[in-house]
Amino acid sequence: MIDLQPTRCNICGGKVIFTSNAEIYGRPYGSGKCYLCLECGAYVGTHRPRPTEALGILADKQMRDWKIVCHNLFDKLWKGKRHAVRLRRYYYDRLAAELNIPVSECHFGYFDLPMLLRSYVAVSEIIQEDKHA
Repeated sequence: MIDLQPTRCNICGGKVIFTSNAEIYGRPYGSGKCYLCLECGAYVGTHRPRPTEALGILADKQMRDWKIVCHNLFDKLWKGKRHAVRLRRYYYDRLAAELNIPVSECHFGYFDLPMLLRSYVAVSEIIQEDKHA
């Protein structure tokens, strides 16, 4: 289960504070809030309608970069296609099965670095399989 109001960093174990995301971006962005690790600087934004609820786990630069790469690759499977909403759900179901995790936990924001790397491989394989289908 993902801690959506973290007090300890999932990367270094340091103290996490709930603060303005202007600490990171120089100005408020999105919900205006984030969780920030005082030790390693990892952070995670929050939902706009629920500003105390984290979007996932805290991430360092490497994790944030991989989240973007994985999400962009995954989005190629469904975005801009007919029945996109159904396709998106289908591919999340398929990715969860490939990763052997519950669909409710299949969210790139919830993935640590090893899971991001696994998901990248899994999505790449799904794309290849679909090309040959």
